[in-house]
Amino acid sequence: MVKNFPFKVVSTFAGCGGSSLGYKLAGGKVLLAVEWDDNAAETYRLNHSGTDVYHGDIAELSIDEVLRRTGLTPGELDIFDGSPPCQGFSTSGKREMHDSRNQLFREYVRLLRGLQPKVFVMENVSGMVKGKMKLLFAEIMRELKGSGYKVSARLMNAKYFNVPQSRDRMIFIGVREDLGISPSHPKPQSRPITFRQACYDLRGNNPDDRMLGDMLLQVARLQPDNWNTDDAIYRKIKGNLASAMSTQWIGWDRVCGTLTKSEISTSGLVHPDRERYVSLAEAKRISSFPDDFQFIDRKSGIVRMGNCVPPNLMKAIATHIRDHILI
Repeated sequence: MVKNFPFKVVSTFAGCGGSSLGYKLAGGKVLLAVEWDDNAAETYRLNHSGTDVYHGDIAELSIDEVLRRTGLTPGELDIFDGSPPCQGFSTSGKREMHDSRNQLFREYVRLLRGLQPKVFVMENVSGMVKGKMKLLFAEIMRELKGSGYKVSARLMNAKYFNVPQSRDRMIFIGVREDLGISPSHPKPQSRPITFRQACYDLRGNNPDDRMLGDMLLQVARLQPDNWNTDDAIYRKIKGNLASAMSTQWIGWDRVCGTLTKSEISTSGLVHPDRERYVSLAEAKRISSFPDDFQFIDRKSGIVRMGNCVPPNLMKAIATHIRDHILI
């Protein structure tokens, strides 16, 4: 049963507003979004006109400023949301423990301790629980629990939450200790949705589509019907394996793999027809964004969606929190 009040949210590292859209779909009201990237902030404003946007460095945002902008006092906020940049944890990068981007979660914790919301949600990549990054994961858990919260962290794959994309993310949910409620995560809600089911009516090329170059066209003619690139074929045609791992082959009747923000050189998600990369319209569908969601252009749209929490995944998380924790 939907609660008879819009729960209140503050979203940090808000990006283009994928999480914000999910909260809104679950009946929430996002009072403030925090984002420093110019393109992301502009995109956010295009699609979330009713939300106040702090466009600047989170390290310069004070607790008092958040309270002034939202009209709240400490302890009143329902959900404090954030996805601190995760490149330092990502399995697709160098995974440096001392990468400065790994430390931005401290700004999240600083605001968490000052605002004392009833619940927090923090998202990050699956790579933070692999190898040497487990040490940082343990540190993050200590900081979150030390802020006065019961905390649960779980890997969730968006493909089981009405998102036509296989996308593993670590979702932290914390509940303020005085509420006496244990944190929990939603159970899977859907079967994986194939690319055909998601994009059956988007056939045809568009002027802004990114077509495959000659080298990948040669690979495409020989590439078997697998998601990952055949290294032997790739090496034979290109001479090396640079970008092979980042070139992924979509199948009409398979769930799409993870849309990443990096679409450079010869890397990206290749459309099943093997003539071009996935279009902006298709990227919206596989990321669970509505067709009318506005991006500045195709290139930045891919970056924005590659960085965000898919709206339908956050809708499932927010609905679960609304019905089982904010009671």
